[in-house]
Order: sequence, then C-alpha cells, then structure tokens
Amino acid sequence: MGGTHGGELLAISDLHVAYPENRAIVERLRPGSDDDWLIVAGDVGEVFSEIEEVLGLLSERFAKVIWSPGNHELWTHPKDPLEVRGVARYEALVEMCRAKGIVTPEDPYPLWEGIGGPLVIAPLFLLYDYTFRLDGLATKEAALAHAHDAGVVCTDEHFLHPDPYPTRDAWCRARVAETEARLAAVDPELRTVLINHWPMTRLPTRVLRYPDFALWCGTELTADWHVRFRAETVVYGHLHIPRTTVEDGVKFQEVSVGYPREWKAHGRLPEDPLRRILPVPVP
Repeated sequence: MGGTHGGELLAISDLHVAYPENRAIVERLRPGSDDDWLIVAGDVGEVFSEIEEVLGLLSERFAKVIWSPGNHELWTHPKDPLEVRGVARYEALVEMCRAKGIVTPEDPYPLWEGIGGPLVIAPLFLLYDYTFRLDGLATKEAALAHAHDAGVVCTDEHFLHPDPYPTRDAWCRARVAETEARLAAVDPELRTVLINHWPMTRLPTRVLRYPDFALWCGTELTADWHVRFRAETVVYGHLHIPRTTVEDGVKFQEVSVGYPREWKAHGRLPEDPLRRILPVPVP
C-alpha cells in the first residue's frame, strides 16, 4: 500500500496544534494522491487527546503515516487528564498510534518501493543526553549551570519525566543502544530514510539564537549514523528552523512548522507546508 503507484513520501513536524493558527494548517493538509505517505516527526501537541485526534485525522487522509515522538508529546502536562509519565506515556502513545495503523519506532520499518526506492523508512526515538555542549563545558552539570545562568532552560526539565529511568540522558542512552541494534540488523543492501525528532548531528544546532539550547537537541552518540546506516536522507524537526543541510553527501531536512510567532515573523510558511522527501525534488 502506498509508494508503488507514483505516490510521494512527504514530511512535517512541530505542528503544535494547541495554537489555533497551527490547527488550521493541519485542517488543510491533504495528500496529492491516494498513495502518498506522511512522516510526522514529532511535536504534534502536548495533550494526549489532541495528539490522538490529529494523528487520527492524518491517518485517514494519507496512505501511511509514520510517526516519531517529540519532546512535547512526552510531556506530562498539567492540562492533560492523562497523568502517566516517562516510558508509560510513550507506550500509551505507541498503542494509540498502532490502533490507527500508524507506524511507530516500535514497529517493523516499512519499505518504500515507490520512485527512489527501495528504501527502509526508519522512525526513531532517541531523546538527548546533554552532550551538545558549548565549547569549554566538559560536563552535563557545567553546561546546565551555564544555561541556567543565561536564562535558557527547556520546559522538558519540568514536564518530560524519564520514569523509570533516573534521568533523561539515561533514557536516551537506552534508546540509542536499542535503536542501534535494530538499524544494524537492516539488510545492508538497502539504503534508509532516518527520522528523528531531534537533530542527529550537532551541525544543525550551530545556528541557534540561544546556543545553550543545544543541550536539549540531541546526542553525540548518533553523529555518524547517517553514514553507518546508509541514509539517503535524514528527516528531523525540533529546532523550528526549516532548511536542508548536507553532511558527508547526505541531506538533513528540518521539516518543522513551529510556533505562529515564528513562521509569521519570517513569512516562511508556504501555502503547502508539507516537505517532499521522495521522489527527490528536481532543483
């Protein structure tokens, strides 16, 4: 289903549907054909029922939806009646997606057999481990202290709980180890599309307005995965800086919508915010 009759592989992230302007964007998202697949690279929203509603809507419109969680989905928000934390919240999101036929990081990786394929489409959930530090800050503790002094503190520190892991970075290391083993088991003859909410290398964070925020943006443990795991392209979000960069000949595509104040200020939201990943757009 999908991808075999001229469909496209499309991507978007950071929908943040709590904002009415962003919800309006979701309402108008439509596939170009019945065979189009959609990647949703995290941060649909914070409240479980809203996330469920939006992903359900998209799953009805697109032939296949592939989802990777963002930090906002993992929050245990005071406004959310669902009070589960950490791994239990992630598992609840996975089960909700599975009930709607949505591919999650816990499911077998689907094979894209349309134009540009065959390619393994791999949604990942990796978190971050505070290793994207400013130069001269050798430890997590020093980096966090510097960020606090600069007034840069991610809301994750209050709402994203790692239970039963002792810390978010411990959860990250466990996710990296598990995911690395799964990717290593992929047929070595096949190339991949790697999807993660957070950047998988440090380079995209170099343009952040507040450099300390890089602490909450990824892990050095995945710095070479685009090469090791034969990535045709890497899709991510989180930074709210939609653009394409190239590392080692591999395209890294940031596909976020972001907050209304951001896309309005920059006048950057096109009529159709979906990014075409495959077939590769002709320059």
